[in-house]
Amino acid sequence: MFKKNKATNINLLELTPVRINKHEEVEGLINILIPKFKREFMKKIIPKNKPKDIRVKLDELGSATWLAMDGNKTVSQVVEELRESFGEKIEPAVERVTKFINGLYSNNLLYFKELKKEK
Repeated sequence: MFKKNKATNINLLELTPVRINKHEEVEGLINILIPKFKREFMKKIIPKNKPKDIRVKLDELGSATWLAMDGNKTVSQVVEELRESFGEKIEPAVERVTKFINGLYSNNLLYFKELKKEK
């Protein structure tokens, strides 16, 4: 059977996102690094000259959002920080940022401190 979603009555803006994956900065933009394999023995079969990670390249707004999610700020605080940095360029800020963060969460690239405690 399916488990009932516990997060239905939770306001995303009040949650604190925490990045899971490592990242690298290239020319001012962020690449999220996702390991190709989780098991150590599989990592060893990748040739030395091949990358061991998949790189998810973020644009300017995505990069700023990723860096703003430091594990201490709520989504609401991240939105306000980005509004200060980008001004009108980011509007509608709440919708754009929450959609992006939901995508990261859906792809297991971050978790929320408040939801992690329930598990």
